[in-house]
Amino acid sequence: SHDIHVFDSEFNLVKKIETSRRPRDMKMNKDRTLLYVACGDDDVIDVIDIETLEVVDNIPTGPSPEVFAFTPDEKFMYVSNEEDSMMEVIDMESRIVVNDIPTGAEPEGVIAADDGETVYVTSEIADMVHVVDARENVVTDNIIVGTRPRRFILTPETNELWVSAELSSEIYVIDRATNEITEVLTFLPPGFRPEDVTPVGMALTKDGKTGIISLGRANHVAVIDAISKEVISYVLVGKRAWSVALTSDEKTAVVANGLSDDITLIDMESLRPIRSVPAGRVPHTVVIDD
Repeated sequence: SHDIHVFDSEFNLVKKIETSRRPRDMKMNKDRTLLYVACGDDDVIDVIDIETLEVVDNIPTGPSPEVFAFTPDEKFMYVSNEEDSMMEVIDMESRIVVNDIPTGAEPEGVIAADDGETVYVTSEIADMVHVVDARENVVTDNIIVGTRPRRFILTPETNELWVSAELSSEIYVIDRATNEITEVLTFLPPGFRPEDVTPVGMALTKDGKTGIISLGRANHVAVIDAISKEVISYVLVGKRAWSVALTSDEKTAVVANGLSDDITLIDMESLRPIRSVPAGRVPHTVVIDD
């Protein structure tokens, strides 16, 4: 529906912000004054003023921007260009692309390490995680994972990189010190077949002890012990659970359901769904400003 739905703290709809076509990944700057939105069909990153809830600028990108990340100092943005098989580096002051880093076909997930030295990007077709030296802007390693890798999280205590592999129904756990795969996690909610499980989005509590994995066509999220990697519970949500985010008090998880056109609120204490709220057509990403 080419818009951002804004809700208040009670999840009442405040405003629909019209954006460029096909808004997908969203991220705020550190001081939470601006929201950046990757709009895949218009090849731009829209910029929304949080105070006015209006689009105030846009940043041109390569073809079909999907996911992006900032450097820790927010001087540069890394953007995966799905149609161009590149991760581009954009100077945030000049809004100019200063580097194009070749990747496998259809790059998607992008995440930058907090130390500013490493960036990771997935290739959906090559089934790889590319490890990029952020100083030199070159790929230094390629890690083979499962089919159609999508998104990442970085763990705070165990120095792990988690990668969701949508079509092989797996989460790959990678030791960041060695770039070696240490574990492969699988999930199977009751009543579903393995091929129905298509994990994509992930979230982690601040202490790194609990993970939430959206399971796509399985219409559930998995809540897991992030240290032991054991499943704590499966929670039923909407159709094609795609991305998930936690409120800052970590009492509520919010899941975007791509094929039921809504978001599901999960109570993290009881691990039960509270309710679902309409959120436009094919919602993609949730960002929470507490």
